[in-house]
Amino acid sequence: MRKPHTARELLAGHPYQPWTAEVSGGESRWPATLAVIAAIVIQYVLPDKLLLGPRYLLPGLEAVLLLPLVIANPRRLDHDSRDMRWLSIILIGVVNAANAVSLVLLVRYLLHGGKTDGRTLIYAAIGVWLTNIIVFALWFWEIDRGGPIARARPNSPLPGFLFPQMITTGVSPVSWAPTFLDYLYVAFTNATAFSPTDTMPLTRPSKMLMLAESLTSLGTIVIVGARAVNILS
Repeated sequence: MRKPHTARELLAGHPYQPWTAEVSGGESRWPATLAVIAAIVIQYVLPDKLLLGPRYLLPGLEAVLLLPLVIANPRRLDHDSRDMRWLSIILIGVVNAANAVSLVLLVRYLLHGGKTDGRTLIYAAIGVWLTNIIVFALWFWEIDRGGPIARARPNSPLPGFLFPQMITTGVSPVSWAPTFLDYLYVAFTNATAFSPTDTMPLTRPSKMLMLAESLTSLGTIVIVGARAVNILS
């Protein structure tokens, strides 16, 4: 008998494979949409010195990109197209770039001896840190196994993240598949522990994304947080 050689053949021998099950009706659109809206609001209320261009520029662009995605799948993610997937990736990239610019401007402002109220600085740092969690949760959610729509179909691509429910029998339905809230939890724990906790990255893209999130979170907490505490003391 021929031994299995490919990753899918090896995984086929596992008795529990929820990632191959079909999720009826598709994943709900609203958790991810509300997360994007939260990121837009946070970016809009950041101090002027942390913004690139007019206050409304990037949040307005993000809102314009989000609108057709909501129209295409207003309640559940069941309508797939290459254009919509690319639009979703562009939206996440814009939110990510805007937050990275805010972090760079914040660090630059501190390194050049900028004077500001310590409480305002802490609020700004928290906003950047929370947006970092949201944006990487969106990245994890969008890249894992081809995205939320592909994950809801049988025989979806191999997973990029190994959740406990995927290897432990009896703790979840056989049709279990991760949704945005699962990826939000992974992003939050990675941003606070600077390493995976109960969910392991399996592919190079997922590992590099977790590395980038940890690095950004570490820079926000250590550099910005330490300076803010120094101002307040």
